[in-house]
Amino acid sequence: MSHIADAELFEHSERARGKIVLVTGAASGIGKETALKFASYGAKVVSSDINMSGAEKTAEQIRSSGGDAIAFKVDITVWNEVVDMYELTIKHYGAVDIVVASAGVTQIGDFSKVEFDEKGRPKPPELITLNIDLIGSMYTAHLAQHYLLVNKKPDALKSLILLGSIASWLGIPDGVVYCAAKSAVLAVMRSLHPLFEQQGMRIAAIHPFYVDTGPMFPLSAKLLLAGVPVTPVSRVAGAIVYAATHPDAATSGCAYMLPDNGPVFKLPRDEFKLGVYKVIDERSNALFKSLRGIQFAQQVVVDLVRALKTPLLTCITAAGVAWLAWNYEKVLHLVGDH
Repeated sequence: MSHIADAELFEHSERARGKIVLVTGAASGIGKETALKFASYGAKVVSSDINMSGAEKTAEQIRSSGGDAIAFKVDITVWNEVVDMYELTIKHYGAVDIVVASAGVTQIGDFSKVEFDEKGRPKPPELITLNIDLIGSMYTAHLAQHYLLVNKKPDALKSLILLGSIASWLGIPDGVVYCAAKSAVLAVMRSLHPLFEQQGMRIAAIHPFYVDTGPMFPLSAKLLLAGVPVTPVSRVAGAIVYAATHPDAATSGCAYMLPDNGPVFKLPRDEFKLGVYKVIDERSNALFKSLRGIQFAQQVVVDLVRALKTPLLTCITAAGVAWLAWNYEKVLHLVGDH
């Protein structure tokens, strides 16, 4: 894992000049900062948000600075509205080059508390956070696979950037649904990367800690995090620009982490096997390797005995194991190396 200095975050930003950048959640916070940053490097921006007034203010700020931007109202949890967002972009600009799925919310509702209706029956938990942070992001990502290719020119820059969180990696007792959504966003990025790579497109996930969004940062959060270094929103936007515009294919499919007010850390896809991922990898490899020897035959006996629990079948199973052991080399040849 390597760190990226602030001075390096925009070293390839010229690649964004003239590109069509679609940003969800652009009315405020990370989305707004990202839209303004791309526009400052000459990109044409579609400012999308459920808050149309805020989305229009972002677009107007870009236009007043000499840039090119339009606003669009979208509820990313509504499929047809997300389709319309892409269709408008294609109609107005002719293409979509970079998609930043930054719309999202924090934990809404208390998953750890079971509530009951008037009849004393448990009520379902509030999952609006999951609908916005995961389903909305997946709608955006699913459609990006198609619209990024519409009118695509050879070797054109095409990128999808998803917004994860430090909660993609850490458990937060008071943020169960939020953690579930953000962990899944990371999985979506990792799963889509091979498909995007085949199409010559980039994909990445950005994982900030608590982000200081200025006036949008709640006073309660400021009091709770007093003394704790929070991530500046400008650096998150920088990480997004870096992940979207870098020309090296090896930087695609990566996770970019901002754990505090320090530099951005790039976690290459090859290093996802560290820690928990390494344990999973070793255990799965051990499973396949066990098929190569007598250990496999022994485990078959144990499993069958537990399941069948009859003396006769146990004897039959034991005879089968003896045959497997006697013909070990033939079995090994049939199973083959993993």
